[in-house]
Amino acid sequence: GGSYSNPLNKNSQHITPDFILEENNGELVLGLNSKNIPELRVSSTYHNMLVAYQSRKDKPTKTDKEAITFVKQKLDSAKWFIDAIKQRQQTLFITMNAIMYHQKEYFLTGDEQKLKPMILKNIADEINMDVSTVSRVANSKYVDTPYGTKLIKEFFSESMKNDKGEDVSTREIKNILENIILEEDKKKPFTDDKLAEIL
Repeated sequence: GGSYSNPLNKNSQHITPDFILEENNGELVLGLNSKNIPELRVSSTYHNMLVAYQSRKDKPTKTDKEAITFVKQKLDSAKWFIDAIKQRQQTLFITMNAIMYHQKEYFLTGDEQKLKPMILKNIADEINMDVSTVSRVANSKYVDTPYGTKLIKEFFSESMKNDKGEDVSTREIKNILENIILEEDKKKPFTDDKLAEIL
């Protein structure tokens, strides 16, 4: 709050989400945050320069040939860079889209008990990418949801089987335990065995 009350404080940091996830009539809509995606294009000046060199009527000098080669290499590098950025954005979108559908019930309700067990390998297998790619997305990217801005890795958890043989997220187990502990008599807290029995 201090950073808002003091306009001279320039050190406040705000998370800019990489994705925006909205619910619209029971359907989830995912988008990349355009603030994080600058419009990249190659300056027409360099393209025009290359065309001008190549369209000269007189025989090109050695310097002209070197200039043409230099400009062409730089244009190719710029185009490669733009293509790489587009590929990265596509990878980010595909990854988050798979996470969104895996955790659809949570994103529709905001109820953390609806989070399904999900590990990096589940998503990697689904989108046919390496686990390390999914890990990089999960560990460093944020999504703006109707329930707040969340770090994507928060949606991942291991699973355990309950006594009915159903998979339960370890995150759900932690939430249940936290609620039990919050409501217990602090003068006479539950033993681990009692917590396990209640759980």
